[in-house]
Amino acid sequence: MAPTILIVGATGNTGRSVTETLAKLLPTSPNLSDHRILALTRSLASPAAQKLANLPGVEILEKPWVDITADWLREQQVTRAFIASHNEPTQFAEESTFYLASLKAGVKYVVRISTTAANVHPDCDAYYPRSHWAIEALLSSPEFSNLQWTSLQPNIFTPLYLYPAVEFIKNYRQTGKQDTLRLIASEDAPVGIIHPDDVGVFAAHLLSQDNPSTHNKAKYVLNGPVDITGRDIVNMVEKYIGTGVKDVTYKDTSFIDSYIPPDSPFKSLILSAKNAPKTAWEGKCTVSTTSKEVLEIAAPTITPGDVLKGLLE
Repeated sequence: MAPTILIVGATGNTGRSVTETLAKLLPTSPNLSDHRILALTRSLASPAAQKLANLPGVEILEKPWVDITADWLREQQVTRAFIASHNEPTQFAEESTFYLASLKAGVKYVVRISTTAANVHPDCDAYYPRSHWAIEALLSSPEFSNLQWTSLQPNIFTPLYLYPAVEFIKNYRQTGKQDTLRLIASEDAPVGIIHPDDVGVFAAHLLSQDNPSTHNKAKYVLNGPVDITGRDIVNMVEKYIGTGVKDVTYKDTSFIDSYIPPDSPFKSLILSAKNAPKTAWEGKCTVSTTSKEVLEIAAPTITPGDVLKGLLE
């Protein structure tokens, strides 16, 4: 069996782009051209999985990543890995178990997806950034010194940020009527929202480095190519519908209510995620915070206008 680069969540937000980009980069790599790409998915039957299976050097496997053990990683000869974990309340327990298995199996390098850099602190009011902080603290401990890692801290993803605008435009086109346009954005604060494909491309470039030690223990901040405000989103919507938007609600996080399963024991934790956009509203999540390494290696290129157009086609 060939040495392997493992992609956890290959058909997810960022994993698909990681897999596609790696498939292009590895054949020209002096030291990694013999590596296979093992892409994990929850369903082999999904269109995304079937598409990835046709890429050169890529093998698709249906396996829950939370069940990965050190023995399995050794059997698959995994030397490098990418992981974009869920952000549910069990994140720390499950993601840290993956790193412990990686450490014991002798995996050399891991690239992980964190969350908005301005939130990754032990005193963040939203629960899941604290989990990311704790994971980074664990990986920084002396006990994990043999596992090299890089944590990517991307801004909020563009499709999520623009989803209310997309639905508003679609509804207006179908009915000619306007509901309230409810935006996560504040009216005036600029935010460097980023498309997950741009995050995946950068992650793939890190994984394909001949010597990733330069990026060991690095925490890279990723933003899109341009800032956008809530008012900018409204202006784009008005161009698509050909008239003014009558009613806008900014700083709207009511959509998080729909993420809470009935009788969930984690209701309070999940509701705390409504605090996550506060740093963006305070102007702390602009393009200016992007790490220079991101711009040098694989600068993001997908703009909010590109995404809005694509989601409406």
